[in-house]
Amino acid sequence: MEKSFTSRYKCFYLIYFEHFGDIETAINREKQIKGWTRQKKENLIKEFNPDWKFLNEEIE
Repeated sequence: MEKSFTSRYKCFYLIYFEHFGDIETAINREKQIKGWTRQKKENLIKEFNPDWKFLNEEIE
């Protein structure tokens, strides 16, 4: 069994998230973002969370 990304890279902190009403839309958005450059991803995070605060407690 292959390890998940978070297990493999020991990721514990959430700095960005999006909420979707259905799984298909969420998967399509994930695929879109995965295709972006690192810089574009960092810009997305900076717009959403300029201070790069850990958001783990904000997710229910």
